[in-house]
This record gives sequence, structure tokens and C-alpha cells, in this order.
Amino acid sequence: MPELSSRHRFLVLAICCASMVVVVMDISIVNVALPAIRRDLHASVSGLQWTVDAYTLVLACFLVLAGSTADRVGRRRVFQVGLAVFGVGSLLCGMAPSTGWLIAARALQAVGGTMLNPVAMAIVATTFPDPVERARAIGVFGSTAGLSLALGPILGGALVDGFGWHFVFWANVPIVVVAIVCAALLVPESRAARARRFDPVGQVLMILVLGGVVFAIIESGRSGWGSAVVLGPLAVAVLGVLGILGYEPRRVDPLLELRLFRSVPFSAAILMALFALCGFGAFLFVTTQYLQNARGMSALAAGLCLLPVGALVLLLSPFTGRMVGSRGPRLPLVVAGTALALGGGASLWLGTDTPLPVVLAVYLLFGVFLGTVNPPISNTAVSGMPPSMVGVAASLASAGRQTGTTLGVAISGTIVGSALGRSGTASIDAGRGVWWMVFGMGLGIVVLGLLSTGRWASGTAERAATLFERVDSGADLRTVRAGRRLTLP
Repeated sequence: MPELSSRHRFLVLAICCASMVVVVMDISIVNVALPAIRRDLHASVSGLQWTVDAYTLVLACFLVLAGSTADRVGRRRVFQVGLAVFGVGSLLCGMAPSTGWLIAARALQAVGGTMLNPVAMAIVATTFPDPVERARAIGVFGSTAGLSLALGPILGGALVDGFGWHFVFWANVPIVVVAIVCAALLVPESRAARARRFDPVGQVLMILVLGGVVFAIIESGRSGWGSAVVLGPLAVAVLGVLGILGYEPRRVDPLLELRLFRSVPFSAAILMALFALCGFGAFLFVTTQYLQNARGMSALAAGLCLLPVGALVLLLSPFTGRMVGSRGPRLPLVVAGTALALGGGASLWLGTDTPLPVVLAVYLLFGVFLGTVNPPISNTAVSGMPPSMVGVAASLASAGRQTGTTLGVAISGTIVGSALGRSGTASIDAGRGVWWMVFGMGLGIVVLGLLSTGRWASGTAERAATLFERVDSGADLRTVRAGRRLTLP
């Protein structure tokens, strides 16, 4: 790829961030519209869960495929196709006459989203060759994801109260059209130096694992954990995991590049992405219901109550990105995990009569968390990786985020169960289990943040990078497949 001017590079970054805004915002913007969708389409609790999770589950299942495909056929080309599919899906979501149609349109929307999130990160990583500039650019890109999640409920509340829940989806269409034109004019085409082969078996196994787990969790609230409807998908998921462990290491170019997990920072980044978005996904799902059902607020008022989250993300994210570029990810990760744990613990005490300033103060903790967690995770996932693995590493990091969001909604919806639509204290009491889960996710991020930023962890990342550099330079692929003579301690 030819060297770009500084102005051109930042225009490319702006386009990629715009795509991130629509994809990520559609995770959180829908949450504040759920009560309106429930009333209009007569949706059940599981229907509401699937309205959110059909989107995030498809994202999680196909992000890795999209990233590796873009590395092979061209990142700009896949990026533009993804924008078009996402726009069509958004249009159909707003026209859905029933919950089933809405869920199907959300899945189509997510198919386009899979071609935007990891591909945009790979474009950013290749557009900024200087390591310091790259860290800052990835920090901005990661911060955009956090800001989009936080601002989604605010914009969603305004659209729902002003125009109806349909416009939550239709608002994406003009943004997508502008992004398609700008991408054609400004984003240079790029590919990985070594194209990766398509892995259909690995893709099917990944769908079976994630789909089986999420389906079992959501349906357990209605059918019970001992029913065949739940145990069957869980058995399929277990078989899928065994299939991945047995089949993927034997491929030269697997969909799930398990050798990346020999890097402790990369492995920890995936787990922290899962924990972070599981906690925040649960927070959004339960909080928007708490504000509207338990406290009787309008959609716009509920969205505005989350303004402290968005404001802190806007203030902290650029500072966090600079800190990661100059001092490393340890401190932001510890701060983020601590804030999430404190936010979950403090939410245990919120009730219908809790003064609103106290509620907003608790939400400030979630703002600190979201403003400090995304840049270090994004940078850790791709730092030290050779160019040929940037797309795959970025895809796995994004898949970790989407999987976390999916599980957060599935688990929290299952915990609160039928109390979700009730007013008063019933939904609050049911939600305490969710807040204990959020507390645990925060502690997990603190532990992983400390573990993944030491000297030993950095050594594993260097050895993993050396392994892939040897593969790219033409090392014996049979040796790589066997994994014996290129063994990492």
C-alpha cells in the first residue's frame, strides 16, 4: 500500500470510525427501544433477547471469517459490501411487521456488520505503519466503539419518543450511503502478504459452539435446564469445541488460529473483551428496563440517564489511548476492571426510591469503565503481530466483544426471567443476580490485566510473533501443522 499523507490517514480513520459507530451503536441503541417493541409487536422476553442477540450472535460467528476473507480478497472491497448489506438490513428492520421478521432482519443486518468491524480495524492498523501512531489510532478506533455503546441509548430514546422505534434502524441508512461513497474515494485497497484459505469446517464448528450455548441459555428460562431443548444444544456446543480442538490445529490456515493463543497478552485480551462486554451488555439490558419499567421513565429520559456514561467515555477514551501508546495497557485495564466491579456492587443497592443523583453517580462508574477498557484491549490484541495476522487477530478480538455482549444479554435475560416486564420491585430483586455477575466480570478484568502486562507475558507474545514470521517467510508448513519443532515454551 502506498504511503499516505497525514491528512489522508486521518480521513481513513474517520471513515472506519463511522462504520464502527453504526455497527456498535446498533447493539445498545436497541435496548432502549425494547419496551416499545414489546408493546407494538407483542414480543415475549425471549423475543426481546433474540432481538438483541440475533445481531450480536451473527457478528460473533462470522467476524473471523470476514477478517480473513478481507485479508485475502481486499479489505476495501469487503468493507464496501458490508456497508451495503448493513444498510439493507437496517431498512428491513424498520419495516418488520412481527418479532420473527425483526429477528431475521437483525441477522441480515449483522451479516453486513461482520464485514465492517474487524475489517475496519485491519484497515486502520495497516494505514498507520508507525507503532506509536498505530497505537493512538487504534485507541481512537477502540474508543469509538465504547462511545457508540454509551451514546446508543440516548439517541435511541430520542428517536423512539420522537418518531417511533422503527427510526432506530432507519437512521443508519444515510450514514451508510455516505460511508460507501467516502470509502470508494479515500480508502486504499490492501491485502495480507500471505492469503489465508477458506475453512468451512471451522466456520460450521464455530457456529455450532456459539449458537448452541446462546440458544440453551435463552431457552433455559422457558424450558428449564433439564429439558432436551436446552441439553441438546449444549451437547452440540461441547462436540463443537472438541471438533475445533481436534481439527483446527491440523490446518495450515485455520479459521480459528489457535496458535495466537500462545501469546498471553492476546489470550488475555480476548478474555477481557468477553468479560467487559458481557458486563456492559448485561448493564444495558437490565438498566434500560429498570429505568422505564421500575421507575416509569420515558425512553428519552432513560437514555438521558445514561448520558454520564457517554460523557465519561468521550472524556477518557482519547486520554486512555495516549496512555496506552506511551505507558502501556496495565493501568487502564486495572482502572476499568475496578470501576466495573464497583459499578456492579453499587447497583445491588438501587431501588425504585433511590434518589436519581445517586443512580447517576453509579452510572459514572460504568462510564469510567467503558472509557478506559476498549483502547488497551484493542491495542493488546494486535500489538506485536506480523502484518499477515493483523486481520485475524483483530477479528478474534471483535468476536470476543460480540460474544461477550451476546452472553451478557442472554444470561441477564434468563436471570431476570418473567420479572423483566413488571413494574416495582419484582424486576429489581430479580436483577441482583445480574449485578453480582457484573461484579465478578470486573474482578476478572483486573486479574487478567495484571497477568497479561508483565515481562513473562511479553515474552510469550514475542515468541508467538516469531512463529508467524517464520511461517510467512516459508517455514516448513508440515512442521507448523505438527507444532513440534516450532514449539513455544
